[in-house]
Amino acid sequence: MNGTMKTFILMAAITALFGWVGSAIGGYNGMMMALIFAGGMNFWNYFNSDKSVLRHYKAQEVHTTHDLYKMVAELCVRANLPMPKVCIIDNAQPNAFATGRNPNHAAVVASTGLLQKLSYDEIRGVMAHELAHIKNRDTLTMTFTASIAGAISMLGNFLMFSGGGSGGDGRARNPFISLLVMMLAPLAASIVQMAISRAREFEADRVGSDISGQPRALASALANISGNAELITNAKAEQNPASAHMFIINPLHFGGMSGLFSTHPRTEDRIEKLLAMEVTPSGAPAHIPSSMTNIGASPHDGAQDDVFGNPSDMFGDSKTDDNPWK
Repeated sequence: MNGTMKTFILMAAITALFGWVGSAIGGYNGMMMALIFAGGMNFWNYFNSDKSVLRHYKAQEVHTTHDLYKMVAELCVRANLPMPKVCIIDNAQPNAFATGRNPNHAAVVASTGLLQKLSYDEIRGVMAHELAHIKNRDTLTMTFTASIAGAISMLGNFLMFSGGGSGGDGRARNPFISLLVMMLAPLAASIVQMAISRAREFEADRVGSDISGQPRALASALANISGNAELITNAKAEQNPASAHMFIINPLHFGGMSGLFSTHPRTEDRIEKLLAMEVTPSGAPAHIPSSMTNIGASPHDGAQDDVFGNPSDMFGDSKTDDNPWK
């Protein structure tokens, strides 16, 4: 099952869950009130969250002469996408994310750590992955999902503060059933929401590899980023953990949060799927190098093939003259 079909099924599941919980707790009117309130909050986020996250990470838009801009421009031609804003954030942890409500209002962001620690092909694979999120309109998908999940949580809170009461048909609720719904409905919604997030990451890996034509380069980048992310703290992400799902690799250091409640698939699983896309001349899937299966070790322990020059010169052609990192 491909990522798009899996996402469609999961979105149908969370919508059905909302309908069942809403009718059981608040009836039609209560369900609609929760949906309108949660939807209104996420509608605002849909149009403004990109500005907020870029401001939070102090992203600097690069000049059109910057090598990263040229790389993204070449990938946009291959992907048939309009040119997004291209930004860099001053962060030692190698990572990247995309934001924006649609392809005409989008930005791709790379950290200084990414540009310093990865090779040209790896960076290109990462940027293609981020463009895939834009091409797939994943911001819209996750906004819809967050609206439904938020509405379900609100219905659970409504049930808690109403003290049981009666259902949508006027009959008294069973207290035990009410307690189960209050506890399990928001939990189930979160599980489905995280599953959708993981499915979108797999799909962005696949589409991004189609854009770049180099699935192995993205696989190598994921191994490199994951190994470094475990060692280097992303203070800005720790301050705003709600933005963690945007990054190509989870930037947080919380330990043990995996499986059903993880916003990202296991890096090993992503690498395995990417390398399966690369077929050898004999027609067999490519062999997985030990450096990619050993996620904790960086695949680049020697000289770095970095086309972006010295880190101190990285912002030399920034659009702003008051760049604090010059």
